[in-house]
Amino acid sequence: MKAIEIQDVRKRYRNLQALKGVSFSVERGEFFGLLGPNGAGKTTLISILAGLNRADSGQVRVHGHDVVGDYRVARRMLGVVPQELVFDPFFTVRETLRLQSGYFGLTRNDDWIDEIMANLDLTDKADANMRQLSGGMKRRVLVAQALVHRPPVIVLDEPTAGVDVELRQTLWKFISRLNREGHTIILTTHYLEEAEALCDRIAMLKFGEVVALDRTSSLLSQFAGLQLVLTLSAGRLPASLEPLRMPSNPGERAIRLRLSGYQVVEPILAACREAGCEIEDMEINKADLEDVFVQIMGREGRKPASRDAGADRDADRDADGGASGDGGKRAAAPTEPVNATPSSLESPV
Repeated sequence: MKAIEIQDVRKRYRNLQALKGVSFSVERGEFFGLLGPNGAGKTTLISILAGLNRADSGQVRVHGHDVVGDYRVARRMLGVVPQELVFDPFFTVRETLRLQSGYFGLTRNDDWIDEIMANLDLTDKADANMRQLSGGMKRRVLVAQALVHRPPVIVLDEPTAGVDVELRQTLWKFISRLNREGHTIILTTHYLEEAEALCDRIAMLKFGEVVALDRTSSLLSQFAGLQLVLTLSAGRLPASLEPLRMPSNPGERAIRLRLSGYQVVEPILAACREAGCEIEDMEINKADLEDVFVQIMGREGRKPASRDAGADRDADRDADGGASGDGGKRAAAPTEPVNATPSSLESPV
């Protein structure tokens, strides 16, 4: 049985088709990366997985349990770390984690809570009020909340966005340990070096579709390799070298050329000299996941951006007939926070 099964999931917000028949599965115990540019549909897909949003069609199962038809069991299998920092400011860290445990019917959970806090360097803040914590500490509490009920599947939606190096190292050390112990991890991140180092397999979304799905090592070997990076102070790249040209990041001056080996470097430089190019800088790199990402996202050309950063969340607010008019609160049902149980506050036992 798979940890996660997503079959032909589609979701539309007004004139925007956010998900266009997304399908993939995640094996038990796998460290899986879900990557894509802003507006690709990652947060929408995670919201559907967590039961916070409903797909228009398709099916999502967690350990064989449908997230709609068998919501309580499926939700208990998941620990979700959302992007947003949302807390009740009147509780301490320990009280917050005890309350979260209670949502899942766990009333005697202090030993595990203490272990989580120790591994996330929260022990010294256990009795501190949530409103007294820094943003980085609040991010740690979010992770702790997702883990209090010992879920077999952990979903991390941009867990290290805007946090310091210390937290990133602390978090990945603990999450890697949980993965070694058999937990399934699903990660979305814009820090592609994290995905390259941690993920066994990766799916890439673009405009609501899966455009790549493979083992990380296979993606690197298939799309990456050696590249010659040139910065020209004068002249233009000769037309004979255009077939070697790789997609570049927007606004990047450097020209990236794919190399079949070191032996082709001198002929390339000779062609540049003959074309009157003046080379300001040159280096030879081994391509990484960021280069693979740029290549894959640029294969079919970039469409005009229909959404900017945070657009998945904006789309969520527009679901089911538009914004609610209450200052941007989520209109889709169910409406509870990602780390909460259904609005009835009944235990998902």
